[in-house]
Amino acid sequence: MKEDFPGPVFLNLPEIQPIKQLIENAKLGIVFTGETKQKIGSQIEVLVDKPPFERLMGLIQILKELSEVKDYYLLNSESVSIEAKAVDQQRITLVYDYVRNHFKRNISLEEISAEAAMTVPAFCRYFKRISNKTFTHFVNEHRVVHASKLLSEGNLNITDICYACGFNNISHFNRQFKEITGKSPSDYRKVIRRVVR
Repeated sequence: MKEDFPGPVFLNLPEIQPIKQLIENAKLGIVFTGETKQKIGSQIEVLVDKPPFERLMGLIQILKELSEVKDYYLLNSESVSIEAKAVDQQRITLVYDYVRNHFKRNISLEEISAEAAMTVPAFCRYFKRISNKTFTHFVNEHRVVHASKLLSEGNLNITDICYACGFNNISHFNRQFKEITGKSPSDYRKVIRRVVR
């Protein structure tokens, strides 16, 4: 959907500010987890079969609920909010930017550790402390976000999307995509096409 789909007047209503902030955060990539992932995912799927007015009301209700939950995290470096020394903030931004620019190919731990001017063991400990996830998992999340975009935008086949996003085999891509989104790439594309249609 377009960023301003309900129109600027609607988005500027005081009651809608949490939804407006949610849409703003979505630019960074949001991963919802836990109960929210299951509950809202089911609500989104049933929207397809509703009449247009009920579908719109259901969408607004979903956005309202998503704007109120806490079990999510943002993917991109602009979202990093940590109480740390300035050098930590500069380093994590450097790492996130490096992933954004190079995720379509393999990024070894040796390579990213050198970029951060750290040894591999020190970098792994540092990244886990800062982000609460491994570097490999973070890169895979970034790739899956890009894959989701390609699946929804065009007609590239899933194998081509797999390699375009930096995965080196289709089974690993399918497994990571389902782990992060809850759906296989083919099921995700089917749902998106039904919604768009």
